[in-house]
Amino acid sequence: MSDLPYATITLSGEDAFDYLQAQLAADMHKLSEGNSLLSAWCNPKGRVICLFRVFRTDDGYSLILPSELVDVVSKRLTMFRFRAKVEFAYQETDPDKLDIDRFDDDWRLENLRAGIPEILSAQSGLFTPHMLNLDLLGAVSVDKGCYPGQEVVSRTHFRGATKRRCLRFESASPVSPGDKVSDGERDVGEVLNAIGTDLLAVVPVETAREALSTGDIPLLHLPLPYLKQ
Repeated sequence: MSDLPYATITLSGEDAFDYLQAQLAADMHKLSEGNSLLSAWCNPKGRVICLFRVFRTDDGYSLILPSELVDVVSKRLTMFRFRAKVEFAYQETDPDKLDIDRFDDDWRLENLRAGIPEILSAQSGLFTPHMLNLDLLGAVSVDKGCYPGQEVVSRTHFRGATKRRCLRFESASPVSPGDKVSDGERDVGEVLNAIGTDLLAVVPVETAREALSTGDIPLLHLPLPYLKQ
């Protein structure tokens, strides 16, 4: 069992909503009281830098993300503040905020099996939201207006050009994030997240039912609750 600590970036100030609406890929209008909103934050090329779990607070908003990304992400966020009246602060995240006892592998495994991807430093900036199924998870919007990477996200959506998706598999023995997925002749994708023999991998959708493997370890394709098979 290994803890995976998360951190929180808090935003306050009269421009906090408008600032987040212009930066995050999800529509902030869909954040309701007492609930959270999953959102991607993308670079101008439409690649996901990180995923935030967004909450309202008494005086603004809190963004939960993996601790290993918080320094890079917070510095990048402040670069785009310009003249906006927004204040940033940082703190450790209480697991109670996410209705869990601790950030452990049981919690991560539940998310993995539900098809909720996890973006750490090694995956940051590699995948588009559609590759991670974030369009199906409500973590991106194609009609709210401009945000970093919005043109790429919208073009992919309206052209129906999503050929690669994050799919769930079970491996015959444990694999690791970053391991290549092969169809026996060539590499077709890579492992995104892995816990034990459960994993998410980004691969061409058309290869899902083929005999895939990582090295000599066979993979069994399993369904995701939100994705038509």
